[in-house]
Amino acid sequence: MSNAYIIEIESHTAGIVTKDKRSYHFFSSDRIFDSLEGHEFRSARDAERAARALFMARRRLVGGQLSSRV
Repeated sequence: MSNAYIIEIESHTAGIVTKDKRSYHFFSSDRIFDSLEGHEFRSARDAERAARALFMARRRLVGGQLSSRV
């Protein structure tokens, strides 16, 4: 079983999560997702949900289009 997972949201690589004994830690690979950097999650799926929610909220703010420069 792997201890690291890549999280992709649409065409953006949000980052990776790594598992330790208690939780999954998020490491951002795109500044869109920097606010999640260092957060702990109960599962990789929870981290993916948080990244997707952040992405969708940002997309709504910029009128449906989103680039990594936002």
